[in-house]
Amino acid sequence: MSSTEQDPVGGTGTETDWERVQASPEFVQLRHRLRTFVFPVSALFLLWYLLYVLLADYAHGFMSTKLFGNITVGLVFGLLQFVSTFVITGLYVRYANRKLDPVADKIRAEVEGETHR
Repeated sequence: MSSTEQDPVGGTGTETDWERVQASPEFVQLRHRLRTFVFPVSALFLLWYLLYVLLADYAHGFMSTKLFGNITVGLVFGLLQFVSTFVITGLYVRYANRKLDPVADKIRAEVEGETHR
């Protein structure tokens, strides 16, 4: 595709334009901010899930301990998996709104401004 042909999103950008955007300080900062949140939170969640699985498999006595009525420690741990998923989602949305979206919007505006010239 030559630089005068239309690309799928309607611009006249070339692959080198995207390479330039990807190498820009703003994009590097955006990628760093994303990874700063995603990698540690993913690792913590996987460790938390692994703990649940290991306890369920090797600590039958502990996991079957009744807390009240028919509610056991294992059931509470299982339900907390869902709670932690929703908490992580909420934290990510908040983080993205404050730290990621402003930078992404700036990059998008720059790219769209260049493609509509």
